[in-house]
Amino acid sequence: MSEELILGIDGGGSKVLVTLAGRDGRVLRSALGGGVNPMDNPDWRQELERHIEPFRREAGLAAVGAALPAYGEVAYLSTLQKQCIDEIFPDVSKAVLNDVDAAHLGAFAGRPGILILSGTGSMSWARNAAGASARAGGWGDMIGDEGSSYWIGRTALHLISQSLDGRGKPTALATAIYDHLQLDISDPINALGGWINGLAMPRAGIAALSILVDRTAQQGDETAIGLIEEAADELAKHHSAIASHCEAGTDWTYAGGTFSSRRLLEAVERRIGQRAIAPVLPPIGGALLAAAQLLDWPLDEGWLGQIAVEAEAVIARSRQ
Repeated sequence: MSEELILGIDGGGSKVLVTLAGRDGRVLRSALGGGVNPMDNPDWRQELERHIEPFRREAGLAAVGAALPAYGEVAYLSTLQKQCIDEIFPDVSKAVLNDVDAAHLGAFAGRPGILILSGTGSMSWARNAAGASARAGGWGDMIGDEGSSYWIGRTALHLISQSLDGRGKPTALATAIYDHLQLDISDPINALGGWINGLAMPRAGIAALSILVDRTAQQGDETAIGLIEEAADELAKHHSAIASHCEAGTDWTYAGGTFSSRRLLEAVERRIGQRAIAPVLPPIGGALLAAAQLLDWPLDEGWLGQIAVEAEAVIARSRQ
């Protein structure tokens, strides 16, 4: 009989990461694709199916943990997402859960805590000692997502337009972003408007600008520094909104690409008044953990450590 294998699916607004692992915690294969958030990508199902289809007939596949954006938030979309996973893996044990729930599961290895997520969108998720969950944020870019990469990128564009018009103070963000996008700053509206209208995935494209905001802040630009600080204000609110759900002093941690900014993380820590703990597993590790729990595998510290190392290696390769 083939060794039991598990499949983790970590979906988001900018990407989907699919990873196959064995009982020993070693990753056998992985795949990376574009965003699969049904809130902003009408082709989410095609993108998701394209990258999980190659795993459907994997010998020994026993369980799937599918962490999907918007799952459990909008009923009809959740039904479509679960239907997609059920149809591709009809004879396999499955756990379909919100991507932030899976990120929390991995970050705390199933223990209580508060997670602040800031990627393309933003949300906080808490689980208390009784196992009950609560969340704040996650309203999407038209209503919320404050402090997310998309929110930072969009606000940066607002500030640039004001600066170039003379409605705001000068900022190095303008040159940084126009140079990075290889746009003609002497014709700013035409150049930037053309870039935005040519984006196949506007949220992901605008969210990617947050990296330039952080880089410009590191160089001392006051506008960029102010924007990072404002994002920290918003993310700290996500923590305070659900802190009472947990016991006083409960650990908190983070997930999402926006937190690659050390300046942002430290600013959030200052506002919360408590240092973040390092997550046990990255989000794809949470998806794999959800699958492993379905099989009642013995998930000791050794297994978690192996998954952590393997998952981080997969993530590093995906960034190359």
